[in-house]
Amino acid sequence: MTQLLRYRRVVVKLGTSVLTAGTDRLHRPRMVELVRQIAALRSLGGEPILVTSGAVLAGWEQLAFPPRKRNVPEKQLFAAIGQGRLMHLYAQLADIYGLPVAQTLLTRDDLRDRRRYLNARNTLLGCLARGVLPIVNENDVVAVDEIKVGDNDTLSALVAGLVEAELLVICTDRPGLFNADPNLDPDAELIADVPVIDEAIWALAGDAGSHRGTGGMRTKIQAADLATRTGINVVIAAGDEPDVVLRAARGEPIGTRLHARGTRLEARKRWIMAETVRLSRVVIDDGAARALISEGRSLLPTGIVAVEGMFDRGQTIRIFNRDGLELARGLTQYRAADLVLLQGRHSSQIEETLGYTYGPEAVHRDDMVLLR
Repeated sequence: MTQLLRYRRVVVKLGTSVLTAGTDRLHRPRMVELVRQIAALRSLGGEPILVTSGAVLAGWEQLAFPPRKRNVPEKQLFAAIGQGRLMHLYAQLADIYGLPVAQTLLTRDDLRDRRRYLNARNTLLGCLARGVLPIVNENDVVAVDEIKVGDNDTLSALVAGLVEAELLVICTDRPGLFNADPNLDPDAELIADVPVIDEAIWALAGDAGSHRGTGGMRTKIQAADLATRTGINVVIAAGDEPDVVLRAARGEPIGTRLHARGTRLEARKRWIMAETVRLSRVVIDDGAARALISEGRSLLPTGIVAVEGMFDRGQTIRIFNRDGLELARGLTQYRAADLVLLQGRHSSQIEETLGYTYGPEAVHRDDMVLLR
């Protein structure tokens, strides 16, 4: 029966606004309907993975909705209370359809460290091989800013890359991406197809999310940008649309479809993309840009003209040309403070400048993913 599915391995992301159906409580009828679709996808030969929000809200609900301070300790407390409650509810609903579930809590460090990344991958793939539904959430109980993924939209894109998914379905409280804000413009129209995420698409994304969750359309576009760059197709659609998950997996027109750019990356390069320091920015001159894009060369310090953001050695940084176009991402051999001192210098001057060297390249070609 797998011929009914265009996409077999599918990551489904459910935001808080979807799980609550616009209320301040987990909406059981909505949740059972979405679990039904995921179970049906599995029965058709699919391999679904669920990335869910809702733990903090579940904890808030359990405590009878006390006034919220919205600070980190409070969020971690609600998450600690709500995570088990949320998983118990999912397990009960999935059991209706004979679908076993497994909980997986992740932080940024689990995706940053190569060994932990592979361990997480092996666990998720092991679940799929045994017919178990992995349910993934960020570990808000222990996460602080330094190790947080940031939002579950981004987490869903990272998980999709982790398991080499074919499709990421982001369920939200809107039908998809519009050409104007539908709350303000009654003539706003749904954009059904996005071949490339360009500046015009970013301009439409906006910033606002609901008070119940942390995301907005912009975080969904950010997630789609990451997923499509790693060779994964994305659908953003309303969680209350009938059979939204199944229709997306069959390739039917629904919501906004964003197309994968090229083929899926090899495993190491997916990991490199997963650990991008979001505020990093290394600007290179035209000669270095040609060397990267046209000649397949490494990035040397001499080609760097500016360094922005804070990052450590071994993290993934973003590489731009002088016109502001992001050309590549790659693992840096040197921390930000080192590259500030090294920019414009020849590789032979590294040890003289720093007092040590990790090699002649700022980013080696084997540790780089080209985006152009």
